[in-house]
Amino acid sequence: MTGPTRERVDVDGTSVSYLVAGPETEPPVVLLHGGGFDAAAVSWKHVLPDLAEHRRLYAPDWPGYGDSDPVPDGVEPTIDYYSGVLGSFLDALGVERAALVGLSMGGGAALGFALEHPGRVEQLVAVDAYGLGGEVPGGRLGTLVFGSRLGSKLAWGLIKRSRRLCAASIRGTVAADDPEELVADALAHLDRPDATEAWARFQRAEITRDGARTDFTDRLPELVVPALFVHGREDSLVPFGWAERAAGLVPDGELAALDCGHWSTRERPAELVERVETFLD
Repeated sequence: MTGPTRERVDVDGTSVSYLVAGPETEPPVVLLHGGGFDAAAVSWKHVLPDLAEHRRLYAPDWPGYGDSDPVPDGVEPTIDYYSGVLGSFLDALGVERAALVGLSMGGGAALGFALEHPGRVEQLVAVDAYGLGGEVPGGRLGTLVFGSRLGSKLAWGLIKRSRRLCAASIRGTVAADDPEELVADALAHLDRPDATEAWARFQRAEITRDGARTDFTDRLPELVVPALFVHGREDSLVPFGWAERAAGLVPDGELAALDCGHWSTRERPAELVERVETFLD
């Protein structure tokens, strides 16, 4: 199989870059990366080639990440915003219905989209997804640092400029012994002048004094789309118990537990692909 190609499409006035691979199939699969240091080529580096053997895959860079344009001025990059970007991205590609695989922030956007537009979602895979609970990682300290404009700007400004801090931050979210390749891939996507700005804005919009702005727990019983919740048992950001609860609340929900932290797509890519392919089949 040839490797993925990179293309661009206009999404509501924002130029969105995306990777495309695999044979023409219906419905296609859309891979949605997370926030922070992420981009399509980071999270899906070891997943996309195997998944694309038999399926058409699209993996966009969210606005503000990778090779896509920044989030427009005056826009709050919330989960609702990214869910809207997803819908417009599908429209721009002429895709009426797709299977969604979303990691972390991307998982939250996929959940939000599936709840609002179930007719456009064939199946949903939520990987270590945001939106499964209302507590903020790090408790009050996390709220004070990442929920404030000054705190998030300073924290991410320091991380962006220091390989050591970047590596330490990543090591705090994964259970891998040596994430050097992941650190190198993440740093490669921090070269853009506004790197981490979209994530800092997302945190300021989504983290409040009362907890996370987006918590789909009460709405999960409404989800009519078949859903697989893939989650690392050692996830330090989104507790594994939240995924267990979510899988039980969704009428057609399943749980797949992996022995890893928050970045399943990089820590256990082969196992993740196996679980996702079994579910999609």
